[in-house]
Amino acid sequence: MSETNKRDRTKRRNFLLGGAAMLSTMACRAVGDRDTTQTSASAMPIDPDPDAAPPMPERVLGRTQVSVPLLGLGGAGKTPISDPRNEVKAIALIERALELGVRYFDTANSYGDSEAQFGQVLPAVRDRVYINTKTAASDYDGAWRHLESSLQRLNTDYIDGWQLHHVSFTNELDEIFSNTGAHKAMLEAKEQGLVRFLGITGHHEPDVIAEAIRRYEFDTTLITLNAADIHHPRPFSTGALPTARDRNVGVIAMKVPAYGRLIRPDLIDMEQAMGYSLSLPGVHCCVIAAENAEQLEFNVNIARRYQPLGEDAMARIAQRTVEAGEDGAFFRRWT
Repeated sequence: MSETNKRDRTKRRNFLLGGAAMLSTMACRAVGDRDTTQTSASAMPIDPDPDAAPPMPERVLGRTQVSVPLLGLGGAGKTPISDPRNEVKAIALIERALELGVRYFDTANSYGDSEAQFGQVLPAVRDRVYINTKTAASDYDGAWRHLESSLQRLNTDYIDGWQLHHVSFTNELDEIFSNTGAHKAMLEAKEQGLVRFLGITGHHEPDVIAEAIRRYEFDTTLITLNAADIHHPRPFSTGALPTARDRNVGVIAMKVPAYGRLIRPDLIDMEQAMGYSLSLPGVHCCVIAAENAEQLEFNVNIARRYQPLGEDAMARIAQRTVEAGEDGAFFRRWT
């Protein structure tokens, strides 16, 4: 990279740090200025009352050495967090998650208003939460633009986890790891302290994720791991997961209930769905979105009472999802 480009990036970093700090201060003030009928995020305990309910079990997220609860809150899908028309509901949902002990929050540059909604609440508790966001850009400049936008919308001067979003094909990897690829932007951002950990996500082709992990020692990966995916011709649990486990990559399971399509009387319930994903060797936590506070509380309670499943229980759950067919693996067609 030319000296001019390096100077430009340094100036940009200083601008982002200064701007994000100012926005974070403004966000904290805004939280305090809201109607007092809503609980201020800065006044809320991060952990639930130990007398009321046990906390969620935690695991260390691979080589990050960060301990996270088993359940994180996702900002995609049918949730107020991604909908700009539902700001009040989104803020209430995020604040409720903090009350319940959720500390891992997942979003992306492309998740509607998700980053901005998180950015209204999480700055007040920034040092006690893990914020993960993503870029779908495979080129250097595109990745930097996404990071700049993410930092500003999240009202923070650093991001805990920054991941390459839904990487599906080998030719994408070739572009990402080229001299003008997104990977170079990720390395620079980490060196400059704008991100702490780097990762990659995918729900289409496990071999591509495994190859990416072999090319670079990513800190985390977010991959499809549910009770129905084992019936796909190329499951993530036997494809990408072993490679991640061998390299101590932090593994976050997604699509756990397949957007609710696995949660049916003739298939499985949420406790079985979450138990299956979290019992796969090498999985550290899972991310599930919530449509409302009641759904979030239900999921948190399941995570609180989680116990690892044995091989027989895992096999029985997997057998029940055979009937899910295309409904259980519809997202594997996404690229």
